[in-house]
Amino acid sequence: MITTRLTRRFNIQHPILCAPMGFITGGKLAAAVSSAGGLGILGGGYAGTMGNEPDLEAEYRAAGNVPIGIGFITWAVQNAPQMVDWAISRKPVCLFLSFGNPVPFARKAQAADIPVICQTQTMRHVQEALDAGAMAIVAQGAEAGGHGGRRATLPFVPEVKDFLAKHAPEVLLIAAGGVADGRGLAASLMLGADGVLVGTRFWATEEALTSPAMVARACAADGDQTVRTAAIDHLRGVAWPEQFSFRVMKNRITEEWAHRETETRDRFGALKQHYAEARARGDLDVLPTVAGEAIGLIGARLPASEIVATMVAEAEAALKSGAALVD
Repeated sequence: MITTRLTRRFNIQHPILCAPMGFITGGKLAAAVSSAGGLGILGGGYAGTMGNEPDLEAEYRAAGNVPIGIGFITWAVQNAPQMVDWAISRKPVCLFLSFGNPVPFARKAQAADIPVICQTQTMRHVQEALDAGAMAIVAQGAEAGGHGGRRATLPFVPEVKDFLAKHAPEVLLIAAGGVADGRGLAASLMLGADGVLVGTRFWATEEALTSPAMVARACAADGDQTVRTAAIDHLRGVAWPEQFSFRVMKNRITEEWAHRETETRDRFGALKQHYAEARARGDLDVLPTVAGEAIGLIGARLPASEIVATMVAEAEAALKSGAALVD
């Protein structure tokens, strides 16, 4: 057993959280991670504002009576604030907020005695999370799949740890970005984190909503076959704030456009219909496969419970092995 402030604060067995990945972390995946001793967080994504998202109420019901959290893309849920009210009414284990000003929604959750976790990509975001009264802060490195910033996990996590030690020592720190096995968990703990937020590895689980074709593509790839760019959002017409970019697997569209962000900014929405048609036919040469650099560590699509158990066992072994190096 690995016991940290995170496991004690949330009354879980293992310091492992499943990222609330939009379109991916449905009720079954969130419940599977919680049932395995971690904490699953349902992916509220764009709060229904995209029009093609999974039914959040149905996904919440799919988790049954297993305790889970609920997470949203903060800038998007500002256009559907009733969804935060809906989430709070379900009394989730936590409200997870990322990519935007968390204060208005954090205050609502705190008034209902629901802990708030804020994901951050810069030191400015960390201060904003503290201003919002976050119980826990996720320091997300650029290795992560999906949207994120430019900071790398290895230096970002300890920098946030030092900042919290000085300004808010009671706030928990969770590492994210490239963590996909027990070595990543052990390393994150040594960097000062209280636990980890895992995305890509759970993205490729049996319970995830990820399409089999996407998982198969990722399992056959390595981390070199991802790219981080804002061009995809520009072309598909999704108005993400410019400070965030998008890590996806390389395909025909990224090869043509990933390095042309200035040009694609002026062509906002130019391929919106093209993407819709590609989604309908499952064309991965066009449709982005959203995954992080950790695809090189996936290997196979497994049950979430097996991933949690293996990750913990590997981390325990790595920590013991590391301790043996010290005389």
